Amino acid sequence: MKPLLASLLALVAAVWGWDVLNTSYPASAHPLWISRQEALYLSGYLSIALMSLAMFLATRPTWLEAPLGGMDRVYRTHKWAGILAISLAALHWLIEMSDDILKSTIGREGRIPKEKFAGLLKVLRDLAEDIGEWAIYAVLIMLVITLWKKFPYKAWRCLHRAMPVLYLMLAFHAALLAPTHYWAQPAGVLLAALLAVGVYGAFRSLQGGIGRTRQAAGEILAVEQPSPDITTVSCRLDRGWHGHHPGQFAFVTFDDKEGPHPFTIASADQGDRVIRFAIKALGDYTGSLAARLQAGQDVRVEGPYGRFDLARCNPHARQIWIAGGIGVTPFLAWLESLQSAPAQAPAADLHYCTRDQASDAFVPRLERLCATLPGIRLHVHGARQGASLTAESLIRSLGSEKQAEVWFCGPSGLADALRNGFGRLGRRLRFHQEAFEMR
Repeated sequence: MKPLLASLLALVAAVWGWDVLNTSYPASAHPLWISRQEALYLSGYLSIALMSLAMFLATRPTWLEAPLGGMDRVYRTHKWAGILAISLAALHWLIEMSDDILKSTIGREGRIPKEKFAGLLKVLRDLAEDIGEWAIYAVLIMLVITLWKKFPYKAWRCLHRAMPVLYLMLAFHAALLAPTHYWAQPAGVLLAALLAVGVYGAFRSLQGGIGRTRQAAGEILAVEQPSPDITTVSCRLDRGWHGHHPGQFAFVTFDDKEGPHPFTIASADQGDRVIRFAIKALGDYTGSLAARLQAGQDVRVEGPYGRFDLARCNPHARQIWIAGGIGVTPFLAWLESLQSAPAQAPAADLHYCTRDQASDAFVPRLERLCATLPGIRLHVHGARQGASLTAESLIRSLGSEKQAEVWFCGPSGLADALRNGFGRLGRRLRFHQEAFEMR
């Protein structure tokens, strides 16, 4: 995520800097007026560049999963590109408003003469300026709603559908108000490319084309509730489903009004297009699924996505698999996929962290699956039983082994505690973790 965002920001800064170095300002121009103008250009350029990236990433480009580390990280990059873009749009607006401050402090003399336009072009530029200002207000409101986690997901999703329209308004603003001399320089070439990919993403979203080629329809086979806060749903999909790797996730639509939600596939691919999801009650929607769903009901599944793949485990490294709560679902798929060839299972320590080992519905299934895999050592850590997993205990279990990697799926707080603990103890372990928060 960070390398991609940093590379884009550096590229925009470079072409902007090239323009600054090759621009001649009037001798009468005041340095503060020059600084204001270039800051206005740079903030606007950076904002539309990041917004174009966010709009393109919203199309779920699967070819970026490998370089970015999975669709979960594609979405994390989309999220932060959007947050940074809107923040820079706010800065761009504040710099524009600084005009009156400079007039009152250093006066109008020394201002850089504005470009003159007439006819239709002038009308379009005036329209672009007004549209851009109102669009900035709208995206600022959208940012506040997005960061406010208590705002209902369903309402947020409906409002979020307006983002492609807001982007097109801002793209129109950027194209019309960019300095005309940009279009004969690298700054204009890059801006045109960014607007092209952003407009592509916006129109694809408005046409409902995101993920359409990876969708499969099907029906629900069974709905079970092994515990009050867990609902398992088994589905049979049509021939549009081409299978999955253990550990991947999919966007599942049980109700068109609610829209798709990402859930990890909790079963291995048996070639029969039957997949199972284990869903934890984390809100009003997931908490009521057991009552809403029934066998025979239609379902639509888009995917699979993700790089939390058993095949990516390093065979030469000590394997430490850590699951927290509902984060056990990808490991269930891993263990199921190994049942057909137990001898080929890697040697691994699977640590499952739960509130109560005695009542946890997943513990018996884990024990049953691990019993046939001699290389997998299961460790259950029940908080109510006084058992907790720490970085210190994991490091002690490694002994003198130098090469080890951690595959983690669970609460971010536990992941952070383990990462910080490894760093404090001076051990750098390769740490794989899905960033499964899409909002």
